[in-house]
Amino acid sequence: MQEDPPHLFHIPVMGTGFTIDTPLKVARYGISSVISLVDDDLIEQMRKYHSQASGEGYDEISDRDEDHRARRITAYLNLLHRLIERQVSALQAAPFEPGSELTLYYEMLPEGPRKEAYREMLQTADVEERARRQAELRRLPAPGTIDVNIMTKLDRDVYRAGEKLGPEQGDAMAALRGFARSDLRSSVVFSAGMNSRLYSYAAQFSDFLPDGEGRLKKKIILKVSDFRSAAIQGKFLAKRGLWVSEYRIESGLNCGGHAFPTDGLLLGPILEEFRTKREALAEELFAICNAALLARGRPSFAAAPRHRVTAQGGIGTAQEQELLLAYYRADATGWGTPFLLVPEVTHVDEAHLRKLIAATEEDVRLSDCSPLGIPFWSLTNSASEAARRRRIEEGRPGSPCPKAYLALNTEFTPVPICPASQAYQRLKLRQLAEATMTEDERALAREGALRKACICHDLAGGATVKNDIDPAATTAVCPGPNIVNFKRIVTLREMVGHIYGRLSILANRERPHMFIAELKLYADYLREESRKVSLQCSARAREYLTLFKANLLAGISHYQRMADHLAGQKARFLEDLHRLRLEIEAIEIPSCTPTLSNPA
Repeated sequence: MQEDPPHLFHIPVMGTGFTIDTPLKVARYGISSVISLVDDDLIEQMRKYHSQASGEGYDEISDRDEDHRARRITAYLNLLHRLIERQVSALQAAPFEPGSELTLYYEMLPEGPRKEAYREMLQTADVEERARRQAELRRLPAPGTIDVNIMTKLDRDVYRAGEKLGPEQGDAMAALRGFARSDLRSSVVFSAGMNSRLYSYAAQFSDFLPDGEGRLKKKIILKVSDFRSAAIQGKFLAKRGLWVSEYRIESGLNCGGHAFPTDGLLLGPILEEFRTKREALAEELFAICNAALLARGRPSFAAAPRHRVTAQGGIGTAQEQELLLAYYRADATGWGTPFLLVPEVTHVDEAHLRKLIAATEEDVRLSDCSPLGIPFWSLTNSASEAARRRRIEEGRPGSPCPKAYLALNTEFTPVPICPASQAYQRLKLRQLAEATMTEDERALAREGALRKACICHDLAGGATVKNDIDPAATTAVCPGPNIVNFKRIVTLREMVGHIYGRLSILANRERPHMFIAELKLYADYLREESRKVSLQCSARAREYLTLFKANLLAGISHYQRMADHLAGQKARFLEDLHRLRLEIEAIEIPSCTPTLSNPA
């Protein structure tokens, strides 16, 4: 049986560039982290950078080469794997002395058998016994995993000379192939909902299927925002012999990057449903998965493999982490946004580090700037936003679109283009100028079109500027709203100490509990969606908003029952809940059609 990871948290994917090489910074300490596979141009640039920095040979994989996207990803992941293996060997050989890598490894661990064994070694006076204990401790460190993220909605078809290539050349399919062919023993995180052709494709790779001893070389993690979605996707995969090893539950709104507000379901009630139903789900999926494996003539599982449930989105204190682990029985948590202020872990260039430190709630907004039409958290004073506004003022709106990973729109062209591109915005503005509508309607539509920003290229800016790969890049940053509670650059050791409650780096002592912060975001979202009404009645819209409001109120009732588990925080928590309940109850559900951002 595989041993539990040494740490109780992981570092989720952030943008395309912020965590592009985070495993190189943290894996040797047993910390797992996630790399985005969206941008294979950036991946190739970082492979060149780290190959040269480490003295490894580098042979370019050009975008003109056959299957270049998959090959770039495989080559980069294998490079990281080799470099981290060397790091772990060096760490194991380091002396047990202040400041050494080996000492740092043990000092950062949470309480547990490994930490206790380390303390016992330090307290051992006998020289021979101390040496024996040190030898045992040297064998224990194992690297955190190099996990990868595929945003399932980003499955752009690839065209060559105007002709669409086969589905296996699509962006998500090629990314999965690149990961599947790598040497890694780690996981792929599928985020943003189900992609049936991608999930079916995974079953073609033996690394995702059990070997003769029931072991999986590569595992599947589903990032989900509710139990129903987890069950639907889990069954789809199980019918193809694929086991979900982890359900990674993320707050719908209190997170960085793209936000998925669901139907007003709050993180606490979602975790409660997983707590009560996870074992029954595992049993059901085990039967389905084994039947599918046997039908394919593949080795099956002797017993249901363990599946983990983790939670992320807006966590800010060790007390909140402990609540998720102890009360909701999560196996681990994800800490993302605060790590943007840890330069030794993530890539944010100096100028944007200063902006993040100074950020207020007005600087971090949930916007509709994403070309995908999904709400997106954005730092409003980033270089990317400044460049977007400048191009509009100069009469040339839109991005040059150098990478086109979000080129999914066929409103004007047979070959898809990106709504943030200059090509699309030219066509859209011409259409609006010729359309029959009031000037107010035209202005509103124009503003909506121009708001779309280049997030596939500009999100790489933190890495390309910081490493002098593309110093002129206009960086975009997508922190969660939790960033406003942290106001200084910190070290990895300090951040880990904060997570485990050894110290606090929180700047805002009046920060509300993470569940309250999320509830307020949902209340604001409901209020805004209710405001966006037309004059035409819509039973569907009213039904959606009614359900949304009812789920928020049900979530408040759950939190009132759970509040006894908030030692020292109960009084304020209940006060905040009562205030928000009154606010939500006062929101009137319109009887006419609102413009819904993305109810799914």
